[in-house]
Amino acid sequence: MPIHADLTTRAVSFADEARWVRSPAAGIDRRMLESDGDERGRVTSVVRYRPGSRLPYCEHAQGEEILVLEGDFADERGEYPAGTYLRNPPGSGHAPWSEGGCVLFVKLGQFHLGDRESIVTDVRGAEWFPGLHRGIAVLPLHGFGSERVTLVRWTPNTCFVPHQHPGGEEIFVLDGAVEDEEGRYEAGSWLRNPPGSIHRPFSLDGCLLYVKIGHLPAVAD
Repeated sequence: MPIHADLTTRAVSFADEARWVRSPAAGIDRRMLESDGDERGRVTSVVRYRPGSRLPYCEHAQGEEILVLEGDFADERGEYPAGTYLRNPPGSGHAPWSEGGCVLFVKLGQFHLGDRESIVTDVRGAEWFPGLHRGIAVLPLHGFGSERVTLVRWTPNTCFVPHQHPGGEEIFVLDGAVEDEEGRYEAGSWLRNPPGSIHRPFSLDGCLLYVKIGHLPAVAD
């Protein structure tokens, strides 16, 4: 069933409205954030592995992006503790598992054509850089074409200037809370602002965000 499938509209999934559903694999639950209705197509979700859960070998024809939120995730290539950012390019495959259980932020089927970079980054030891506004720090994770993926950290009482996202913007709140003219988004909330949208975000409490920009198709005139 399609969920927030229209990329030209604003979409929000608040943390306190989260609903977990069983996946086709035993011991693995999902909180669906967006989907085009095809299990092998475009999907964004939070995935929860119960201890000892594993998946059979699966190939990602259109790529897979993962941020490990809690616990330890693993596959044939290694172990990935909380704070690991992974990109498995189109055509790659693996048979993942979790001995102690884990929670992941996962995006499937959303790679640009030609983006073949494989990435494993432990963000816990990575270098942060000053952002465009005082009180904001950024940790770049990936870039290809117009797409940019970063972690963004805001100190309390930071207010950003009004700005537009020609290629759209997607945010998953990892800690704290961020706000804008439309509402307040606490840890675990997800929002997608369409291409051409404008907002003025701020954070009274401080926050840590996963942010992706420039990845959504432009709206035709």
